[in-house]
Amino acid sequence: MNIRLVVVGKTDIDYIQQGINEYTSRLGHYTNFEIVVIPSLKNAGSMRPEELKEREGELILKQMERADVTVLLDEHGKEMTSVGFSEFLQRQMNAGIRTLCFVIGGAFGFSPAVYAAANGKISLSQMTFNHQMVRLLFVEQLYRAHTILRHEKYHNA
Repeated sequence: MNIRLVVVGKTDIDYIQQGINEYTSRLGHYTNFEIVVIPSLKNAGSMRPEELKEREGELILKQMERADVTVLLDEHGKEMTSVGFSEFLQRQMNAGIRTLCFVIGGAFGFSPAVYAAANGKISLSQMTFNHQMVRLLFVEQLYRAHTILRHEKYHNA
């Protein structure tokens, strides 16, 4: 199974990018993983939040293929433990899904069209994190899930 992470805007905090690179490298031992960066919109600061979500949503929808299973990382999504997330991944692999696509939206979230096109929502926490930090947290949890599935000691080490 391929796993794609779609994000809005580049990661410009060096230590976060280093962490993402580390876990992306580690994930290469378990799965085909890619991060797709949708460039930040020009003049985003002058747009109303709803307009910004709509414009970003159009770009996100272009990254979602009909055959993909798409899961939004959203504050209103289902919370899971790390073991629960690994079980979710295993179910997706067992279902024969070709590509599992996770999406981290912009600062104001997702447009109604993106919500309608998605297959589900997951929340990493009830706390709020900046969107760049969420990338690192998610990639680490994705790596952790794979080590759990392989009964490797990373999870409890």
